[in-house]
Amino acid sequence: MPDFHAIFETQAEDYDRLVACEDYQKNILPALNRICSLEGADVVELGAGTGRLTCMLAPQAKSVLAFDIAEPMLRTAGANLTRVEQRNWLAGVADHRHLPAGDGVADVAIAGWTICFLATWQHATWQREVGQALAEMKRVLRPGGTAIILETLGTGRETPQPPHDKLAMYYAWLEEEHGFSATWIRTDYRFESRAQGKELTRFFFGDDLAKQVAGDRPATLPECTGIWWRRWGRE
Repeated sequence: MPDFHAIFETQAEDYDRLVACEDYQKNILPALNRICSLEGADVVELGAGTGRLTCMLAPQAKSVLAFDIAEPMLRTAGANLTRVEQRNWLAGVADHRHLPAGDGVADVAIAGWTICFLATWQHATWQREVGQALAEMKRVLRPGGTAIILETLGTGRETPQPPHDKLAMYYAWLEEEHGFSATWIRTDYRFESRAQGKELTRFFFGDDLAKQVAGDRPATLPECTGIWWRRWGRE
């Protein structure tokens, strides 16, 4: 299993190259806007990483506060946002469980492919740790605001299936214990070549998924992404 801690601290550019290849069908942004309008919204983003979602959100949003615990990832995010000429954002280093943002500052709180690490790394205390992150999302939302969580439902899969039992428990917990609604979309990867696909897939997902990269130029790898959301202002 790849060391994700090390990847986020030392391989931000490689990670950015990988996620830039995902969702070539461009399904993510329309799916988010079906849940709630991002136009003119103030957004707080947890686990912004290298700015993949931030770059989608910023052109529509009024403002984006983007947080991540890995500073190298945020440096790459800043470079990406500068390239797309977005200036309505601020980035900061922060843990999901302790966001340096005020109460009720956002219309949307969003976390993409990130809270899952609290669920899988914390083992016996995962419900408490994830619960703290959800409480922070709720705290920063204005009344009637929307919390949105995106997570994988299977890399290399054409139909949704959680990659392992811990994630399945976490996803069910969001729905059954916290009242989140759920849907899913395809966010397949498309690489310039099979060689590129195998290289990028192997470093992050391992050898087995690298073998599933299909085609030559371009090469593809299916991906299912789950989206959970709740309209969740302060009570």
